[in-house]
Amino acid sequence: MEIEQKQAPLIEQFVKQASTLNGPGPALVKLIVEATSHPSLFAFSEILSVPNLLQLQGTESSVYIDLLRLFAHGTWTDYKSNAAHLPQLVPDQAVKLKQLSVLTLAEMNKVLSYDQLLKELEVANVRELEDFLINECMYVGIVKGKLNQLRRCFEVQFAAGRDLRHGQLENMMQSLTNWLDTSDNVLSVIQDKIKWAETMCEEDKKHKMEVKSHLQDVKKSVHSKGVSFGI
Repeated sequence: MEIEQKQAPLIEQFVKQASTLNGPGPALVKLIVEATSHPSLFAFSEILSVPNLLQLQGTESSVYIDLLRLFAHGTWTDYKSNAAHLPQLVPDQAVKLKQLSVLTLAEMNKVLSYDQLLKELEVANVRELEDFLINECMYVGIVKGKLNQLRRCFEVQFAAGRDLRHGQLENMMQSLTNWLDTSDNVLSVIQDKIKWAETMCEEDKKHKMEVKSHLQDVKKSVHSKGVSFGI
């Protein structure tokens, strides 16, 4: 939650700034470049939803809307696949997009192999990869984890969430509903087990009382017979 709290004022700042800009001029383009280059900003959907950005559609600068969408939902691999149709990234944007790519990978798997990361991020070697994970990801606070050099993997303990893609919220709600249904079923089974255990416990108590009562009857019988025979 800490990373989300730090971003909130930045998001508000860029949203307000975008809302005051009119016309498809260079000011909107500059704002998009600044937002996607900012070292502490990792969420872009609220900026993307500002109506003023629609002024770029149909102009030669419309590719910057595509760029902003890429930073909201895409990865470094997505950029490389569509680089011919997107603006060239400045170094800060390249770092940012690779950071976001790590977050996307961490959403799918909590153990990320070095081989996968080297390929997805196009990093030259393991040393450079580990430096990137430490300095640009863990130190920044967008992920927490452990570098396992023996297993050649990054073990993710925490990863900040990215902007939700279209339809992703509905899928999350369905998953949560399924989880709740499963939890209800498990709870029902547990409650049945508890009732069964309580029943068995009561039956065991009843049995012990019957045995105790029977022993007392036997003692009384033995005692009365002993008296009768003058023992």
